[in-house]
Amino acid sequence: MGSGDAPDWRSLSAAELERRLDGLLGTHGPSLARLAASYVRSAGDRDDLLQDIAVAIWRALPRFRGECSERTFLFRIAHNRGVAYVTRRRLPVVDTGGELEIEDARPNPEQALSTEQQGQHLLDAVQRLPVGHRQVVTLMLEGLSYGEIGDVLGITETNVGARLTRARQKLRQLL
Repeated sequence: MGSGDAPDWRSLSAAELERRLDGLLGTHGPSLARLAASYVRSAGDRDDLLQDIAVAIWRALPRFRGECSERTFLFRIAHNRGVAYVTRRRLPVVDTGGELEIEDARPNPEQALSTEQQGQHLLDAVQRLPVGHRQVVTLMLEGLSYGEIGDVLGITETNVGARLTRARQKLRQLL
């Protein structure tokens, strides 16, 4: 599942590596922030986790061999750091407490409010899922394929499909 045209990260100077890291974080930062938010409750914890993820990516980039896409590589690191962060802090991984804002660019305020409420309702329901189901839903919503989700979580594509099916059933009950 290699990207084929991945850079040789090991040959980059520190300045080049920093530029590439900035580019990756600029491109994937919002997705990484949403993934981080699926592991923690508060904006402060999310920011701490994001910092931890960025440092872990910086350290891991020289070892990137292109066996998967850069995006999958980043999400795998973020997932591992999220699990480690929650384990280290023993944080309950449930409700975000309304810390995440769902923006809507539509001009009609009533539609914007309705969409925001629906989005928050969905986010609340996703946060009530077991961690294994919440992870696959979050990664799916970020546009990762079953194979990429499996690579990130270290499970098979079949297991991804099974978890998504169970998560959808639970979400239907919650919604």
